[in-house]
Amino acid sequence: MRAVSATPLPITEALPALHAALAAGNAVLHAPPGAGKSTGVPPALLAAPWLAGRRILMLEPRRLAARAVAARIASLLGERVGDTAGYRMRMDSRVGPRTRIEVVTEGIFTRQLQRDPALEQVGCVIFDEFHERSLQADLGLALVLDCQRHLRPDLRVLVMSATLDTAAVARLLGSDAVIGAPGLSYPVETRYLPRPTDEYPDRLAAGAVRRALAEEAGDILVFLPGAGEIRRVAGALGEVALPRGTRVRPLYGDLSQDEQDRAIAPGPPGERKVVLATNIAETSLTIEGVRVVIDAGLERRSRFDPGSGMSRLETLRIARASADQRRGRAGRLGPGVCLRLWTEAQHRALAAHAPPEILEADLAPLALELAAWGASDAAALAWLDAPPPGTLAQARELLTALGALDAAGRISEHGREMARLGTHPRLAHLLLRGAQAGAGVTASVLAALLGERDILRGRARDADIRSRLELLGPGGSGGDADQQALRHARRTAEFFRRQLRLAPADTQIDMQQAGWLLACAYPDRIGRWREPRSGRYQLANGRGAHFGEPQALATAEYIVAAELDAGGRDARIFLAAPLTAAEIDQHFATQIVTDEHIAWDSREQAVLARRQRRLGELLLDDSPLARPDSAAVAAAMLEGIRELGIGALPWSRELRSWQARIALLRRVESNPREPWPDVSDAALLASLESWLLPWLDGLSRRDHLARLPLADALHAILGYERQRRLDELAPTHLAVPSGSRIALDYQDGDTPSLSVRLQECFGLADTPRIAGGRVPVLMKLLSPAQRPVQVTQDLKSFWERGYPEVRKELKGRYPKHYWPDDPWQAQPTRRVRPR
Repeated sequence: MRAVSATPLPITEALPALHAALAAGNAVLHAPPGAGKSTGVPPALLAAPWLAGRRILMLEPRRLAARAVAARIASLLGERVGDTAGYRMRMDSRVGPRTRIEVVTEGIFTRQLQRDPALEQVGCVIFDEFHERSLQADLGLALVLDCQRHLRPDLRVLVMSATLDTAAVARLLGSDAVIGAPGLSYPVETRYLPRPTDEYPDRLAAGAVRRALAEEAGDILVFLPGAGEIRRVAGALGEVALPRGTRVRPLYGDLSQDEQDRAIAPGPPGERKVVLATNIAETSLTIEGVRVVIDAGLERRSRFDPGSGMSRLETLRIARASADQRRGRAGRLGPGVCLRLWTEAQHRALAAHAPPEILEADLAPLALELAAWGASDAAALAWLDAPPPGTLAQARELLTALGALDAAGRISEHGREMARLGTHPRLAHLLLRGAQAGAGVTASVLAALLGERDILRGRARDADIRSRLELLGPGGSGGDADQQALRHARRTAEFFRRQLRLAPADTQIDMQQAGWLLACAYPDRIGRWREPRSGRYQLANGRGAHFGEPQALATAEYIVAAELDAGGRDARIFLAAPLTAAEIDQHFATQIVTDEHIAWDSREQAVLARRQRRLGELLLDDSPLARPDSAAVAAAMLEGIRELGIGALPWSRELRSWQARIALLRRVESNPREPWPDVSDAALLASLESWLLPWLDGLSRRDHLARLPLADALHAILGYERQRRLDELAPTHLAVPSGSRIALDYQDGDTPSLSVRLQECFGLADTPRIAGGRVPVLMKLLSPAQRPVQVTQDLKSFWERGYPEVRKELKGRYPKHYWPDDPWQAQPTRRVRPR
């Protein structure tokens, strides 16, 4: 290893303080863009005594950055990549036996840590560009701090960032060592739009590029939210005459390494470069020659919607920290210009930092890694921002459904195999199930299609995933495909095939297996049509989904949806495959629940008893039960009565009077040891199970209630002795002097009343009383025409003072009737005159 002379990096000034901090423990390094922290720090640490000859692992958030940083370090050391400095990432690595600096992507670091929890050959782990706060970076830091606490107290952890709350990170690391370093940055003139605009970002950016080519010097770096906008801007620039020697270079994650290198590398003399990039160029990369940055101010972020269980890719405004990072790209090599395609007022309204991915992402991958680590309680680890408990619980539910976790939440052997594959748990489950069923090739191609961007675009993009499988098969021409995406998918599929250890000669894709294999990844998105050939489906997760445009797949009764949006009441399906009922029964038998569904149906006003088979919320089969359980039918009938109300029961006037009699005794008789029960409508409705349920046998419809022996059910509440006492204290009838037994009315207000002809009460000196003499009866004394002539609870006073006037009036109106002068001694009669 030999160092090549180069201009000293600004980070050099901070190295003594950094050495001292790391000799004592962990540290945080805060340095602006251009300081050289990514390329200058790792080589400077190689000879540190505390490192003891061990390796340095440095995490980079992006593949392109990892390759570029490793190449730059190797160049500074005068070596080739793979000697002292190398890189390791999925499907690509360049390391050798002498490699001591490994630049790795964050996901690869997690795999290394899971395979070797003590990191025996590693002396220092560096988290570069940690301000990006990716999910894998937060997870990696939590796990490595756990490793340091329990297994490797001698391990050093260094977190490096340009824009970050360094104090919070230092507290997490258990260190007060926060080292600052100067940057290598030239003045950058920042220009804003004079006023807001509704123009599309790609059109706005294309116009800004044309003006910058005419007015400014140097290469131009344009930040756009995604590959689609990059292609549109490139197309717009290709339609106009650009200055001689201008080359437009795209730069985004799905490009080949050669295409990415052409965007980064200096152009030949006389060539002027316009680099159209996503946020991949925001950090860790120096693109030679850039003096102008044009920033659309947007980025794509994946956000998980817990309500739908789906992630959606959204185009969002960047944060001010990202805007500053992008602006700094124009001042790396000399004075520059940053054209921001938004106003100053809009800039002030931007958030200071983007939310950490751990707060917005699908946490199924994190939950699987925690289970593989043995961390059943995420709170036991140290987090800068802890994973949201609700989203984490939802992720564990998915893992349980996929068989990765057992009922106690512990990782299963299947879950360990899934974790070893290092891809999303859904895809890992698909791969393993496919390999077990002898469909590993088809599973590998499906997983590659699902893990990358769609290989079809434009009008050729139908929703049937089998059209993509055909393109990736041995005879696939790829005529309608995005050739770049097609090459990437083939490469990923081959990587999965190697992981599954499939025979090289095994290349046959079986289209018939696509549906059930896709359903292995998305069992919660198996759907059944709501109406035949309607294109609208009910999914197993309870949501609805539909094809936005007419699709041949809409003729399938069952589908599985791999890609849909998360908005609206019904999600729109973008990618799916057909499925058969037989495949669901064969491959998802353990998840299908069969039960006897016996419930009250409000529309039918009856108890419906059916046998139902369900996959999640999806009804697979529904048939009537020949012999439903009588107890279950009675319980469902009870719920129907609760819905209909207590008035739906076959009440008679006598039973309503029975209620009122008990209510009266509850008011006037106090016996705390044996109170009268509450038999009001509300109380009866609230206690249906205790008094009515035993009497519902054989009743299953509302019209059956007419057969209900309601009197027996109600009287059973009291029992024989208390019913006898009720009849004694609150009798249904009273005998009057004429010999008649007259019904008492207990429902006429709070006082029981007796409506009786006045002539039948001659000789009755005092008002009758009930309830052991506590309650005087309200006497309604009637004329021969059955009309009240007196209402009183003081019969004695009536005879003394009221009767003479009443007698005079009635004698004139009813002269043939018997109206004696002395009611006390007169003979009572039910007739016109006494015999």
